[in-house]
Amino acid sequence: MNRDIFIKNLTGDKIEMSPKGRCANELSVEEFEKGYENFFDMIFGIADTDISSLTGYGEFDEDNKAPFATFEEFVRETFNEDQEGYWHNWTQMFETTFLKKDYFDKIYAKIMQYAPFCEGQRFLANNNTFFVNMIVDDAGKTYCADWGRAGIMDFLMDFAILDLNKPYLLVPEKLYEYAKRKNIDIKNYKERFLCMAYFKGLHTLMWHASIDDLESCESITASLNELEERMNRLV
Repeated sequence: MNRDIFIKNLTGDKIEMSPKGRCANELSVEEFEKGYENFFDMIFGIADTDISSLTGYGEFDEDNKAPFATFEEFVRETFNEDQEGYWHNWTQMFETTFLKKDYFDKIYAKIMQYAPFCEGQRFLANNNTFFVNMIVDDAGKTYCADWGRAGIMDFLMDFAILDLNKPYLLVPEKLYEYAKRKNIDIKNYKERFLCMAYFKGLHTLMWHASIDDLESCESITASLNELEERMNRLV
């Protein structure tokens, strides 16, 4: 089944698959400050989808199945060098790119440290909430325009991607206050957010290293290095 049709059926038509409006990447910092709750409402709306008919964790495969039995398996297989396609034997990059083994091992260890907090956290996630992939309509409502990497995982992944994309917008800090105002209990918030951020950050770092995008690699590394201190100030 086509991915967009699958998502539309899964969400009961509550998600607009062909949104019209302005690319969210064009928003100024001031505009995001005024409308960030629309982004948060969108992500919580996605996470509220009934997925009781689905099993597993991970990005949906070609058959729209989440292929991994546990979250830990999802992590391990994501970074497995013995896989088909683009990432086959990817560890060779340690010798040829910005990505270095000691740094990879450091961040990977942090992912695995916090992974137990994400077991059982199964939600529909867009898993591609970079601002360039989102649309804001004239009323300020926000939509995801690309569902190609959607899957079953902790919904905090979608928030972590927002922060990875533009850390100066202070997404985890805003989400912490938003949840308090809305009486939303996000158990183990710090540990789960860090796990999702390190997971997506490390894989994104691999991608930018693979295409020799040094500027992005440095930005991602700086963001990952600062995140735990930011979260410690909250919780």
